[in-house]
Amino acid sequence: MSLSLDANATEPLRPEARAAVLAALDLPGNPSSVHAEGRAARRLLEDCRATLARRFGARPQDVVFTAGGTEANALAVQGLSAGRRVLAGATEHPAVLRAAPGATLLPVLGDGTIDLSALAAALAQGGPALVCLMAANNETGVLHPIAEAAALCRAHGALLHVDAVQAAGRVPTLLGDADSLAISGHKMGGPKGAGALVLRAGRDPVAVIAGGGQERGRRGGTEPLPAIAGLAAAAAAAQPDPRLGVQRDAIESAIAALAPEARFPGATAPRLANTSAITLPGIPAETQVIALDLAGIRVSAGAACSSGKVAESHVLAAMGLGADAACTIRVSLPWNAPEDAAARFIAGWASMRERVRRQAA
Repeated sequence: MSLSLDANATEPLRPEARAAVLAALDLPGNPSSVHAEGRAARRLLEDCRATLARRFGARPQDVVFTAGGTEANALAVQGLSAGRRVLAGATEHPAVLRAAPGATLLPVLGDGTIDLSALAAALAQGGPALVCLMAANNETGVLHPIAEAAALCRAHGALLHVDAVQAAGRVPTLLGDADSLAISGHKMGGPKGAGALVLRAGRDPVAVIAGGGQERGRRGGTEPLPAIAGLAAAAAAAQPDPRLGVQRDAIESAIAALAPEARFPGATAPRLANTSAITLPGIPAETQVIALDLAGIRVSAGAACSSGKVAESHVLAAMGLGADAACTIRVSLPWNAPEDAAARFIAGWASMRERVRRQAA
């Protein structure tokens, strides 16, 4: 039986989300229609909006449904940055970096967390700013000090956008002192195709997709009700699971004993419990991923958002890994990881290491 340890690419569908999707498929109406079928669809849509508002600490009217995390990030960056400098962490997801090609990149420390002194210095240079900072990194699981960053932003009159795509459902996640928060359904165990931007009251981003005025004019297009229903159900069901941290720690301890040369980028910082970046110097990540895949173990080489390509990781480069960045894989345990997931991965990894070392000899 294969073992999928690539949850940061997409989580398995939760049963609550599956049930919600199937129920919503029985509602044929368009939420914008005023007849009975449309009103029924609208009621479900607004119930989902209220669920997300409660989950992330916002008002229902400040939840904007999108097609996923990428669009939610783009709406925040492009919709809130008018007249503002954009400052972004050097390890941000491409969904943020490509939405703001002229952004000033803020360095991270060696453990992957944002350099708060650099953020403070950049904010002090003057002029209104929009700061973009992910709650949890998708490649290393490193958690940024969002509360401290938010305090700096408030002190300098800057807005703060938080990409919470990887954090939501895995660590306690609220809008808090941020101005916007991006989430994605399939990263929480919902279906692909739905996400949301959660806004602070009074923040009104300019629409990136104008369309027919849906979502209070902030995102046009008929809302994909089944996907949204699954998103809301997954958000309600997803909770931090310390069991995953126990398995992650067991994996790292065993690998450190088996291979003293192995490294774990970001391991000294607070991290998502389910995520481990594992560096095996001298062995390309692609070689490791393929060898593990042939053994029935699914992991990834960094992010899974580059059209199936294994490319150099800007995250690991920003952390100063140098050539070792190309020798790092990501293991991310899913919400339904079996009890023997750690033991099976350790055995498979040890076998892979010996095999590729023999082939290279």
